[in-house]
Amino acid sequence: MKESNIPFFRKKRRKSGQEPSGKIGSGGVMNDNASNRSEQSVFADLTSNVEWIQTVLGHGSDLVVREIADAPTDRIGVAFVYIDDLVDPMILNQMILHPLMAGLGEQAEQSSASQKYELLKNRALSVGRVEEMHTLDKAVAQLLEGNTIVFVHGVNAALAACSTGGDKRSVEEPSSQTVVRGPKESFTENLKTNTALIRRRIKSPQLRVAVQQIGEQTKTYVTVMYLQGIANDRIVKELHLRLNRIDTDSILESAYIEEFIQDANFTPFPTILNTERPDAVAAGILEGQIAIIVDGTPFVLLTPVTFDRFFQSSEDFYQRYDIATFLRIIRYVSFLISMLLPALFIAITTFHQEMLPTPLLISLAAQREGVPFPAIVEAMIMELTFEVLREAGVRMPRVIGPAISIVGALVLGQAAVQAGLVSASMVIIVSFTAIANFVIPAINMASAARLIRFAMMILGGTLGLFGILSGMMILLLHLAGLRSFGISYLTPLSPFVWSNWKDLFIRVPQWAMKKRPINLVSKNNQTRQGDGQKPAPPNQNQEP
Repeated sequence: MKESNIPFFRKKRRKSGQEPSGKIGSGGVMNDNASNRSEQSVFADLTSNVEWIQTVLGHGSDLVVREIADAPTDRIGVAFVYIDDLVDPMILNQMILHPLMAGLGEQAEQSSASQKYELLKNRALSVGRVEEMHTLDKAVAQLLEGNTIVFVHGVNAALAACSTGGDKRSVEEPSSQTVVRGPKESFTENLKTNTALIRRRIKSPQLRVAVQQIGEQTKTYVTVMYLQGIANDRIVKELHLRLNRIDTDSILESAYIEEFIQDANFTPFPTILNTERPDAVAAGILEGQIAIIVDGTPFVLLTPVTFDRFFQSSEDFYQRYDIATFLRIIRYVSFLISMLLPALFIAITTFHQEMLPTPLLISLAAQREGVPFPAIVEAMIMELTFEVLREAGVRMPRVIGPAISIVGALVLGQAAVQAGLVSASMVIIVSFTAIANFVIPAINMASAARLIRFAMMILGGTLGLFGILSGMMILLLHLAGLRSFGISYLTPLSPFVWSNWKDLFIRVPQWAMKKRPINLVSKNNQTRQGDGQKPAPPNQNQEP
């Protein structure tokens, strides 16, 4: 059978800037010289260049063309083009327009077109980055990035002056991953700002930054950051291959990238970590993880990741190790509670009443005396009601959302108990389960627990404890088979890696964590710190 007859093996089109071995341009973007169509070269006639760009952009009202005429001939000699909403007005006026007008003095007006072009390129434009282009397609791409294009009549080339600006959100406190002690900075929607936040924390020359564009229509910039010599080279290469395989029209958020590159698609568990905290990303990079930053979103991806990483918080390393260990154990227990508590209550009250003490059994039976539904239907009603209230609180306006959700839960819960639709004990079980779910630091892992909870409730309501144990066995087998870029999801539990247990269920002191996590880092650089880091009091008998 020929390879071309199999749809799976058909070769995909390469997007511009998606080859990791390609040449890096002056803007830091990987360029792909191979194109499916011939690009339009820059015309020597200035008017033709301007008209071509206006036609391609549909004569948009935000496209600004500023033409400058030569004094002796009164003929248009220079023109610069930009998109009004994407440029920084201060940079445009002070570093491009003013030097451009000053540079076209009597000396420039009496010089030839090529001399005028070289004058603008090497002396007049005072911005930090000026790129020379020979095709109008690249000029349009630079326009859409917020740069200013300068044309000189009689020259088959153009200049792209860096003037990117526009409105952007400032660095603020994280909204979904808050801490009591620790940095109060979070990522923004600006790619350069996010990259700088990591650069400030890791001032190492080994920090590698690779940028490429993904998306046929959106041309979204995606940055990959890692520490060379610490990150596993095989994982870095595999990540670039997966990013290059993406063939889509749009990338609007990092979740798009996550679904395209993750190992397992049919699982409720996340295999890639997302965070809005720069300190968490910096810590992950220092441990051998790779950061993926997508322009237009404040959530950065970290990969590869293991199951235990979703129960760690940045604050675990900013406070004493004994308190951090206690809080981490609470998170694991809360995860089990959010998955199993309603199912266990249904199974025990329906099939295994002999496990309950007699006073408690009598109390539960008295509460359920007037309830017309079985325990599983009662629990499903309460869980679905709570999920509706949670979603309503998120979607409603910020001012009234919390009030509506809290009042709605109290009113509905109290009214349902008084009406005899549900028992008071079931309201307590569902409420405590919801509170336990909020303890999990990673929202996507908390969402996985919410989905698994409904499956466990069905198993507990139909097969009792046997159904719950069977579901847990299936869940463990599923977790053992998951991979994150080839790394076992349950590492260091399976495979068993004793050295990684120092930061698993407990968090040992910093001086005791000498090694980085094995399997995540390069084998040539696994040592995090030197020997003899444990603090000790001074010897009282020793002379100072």
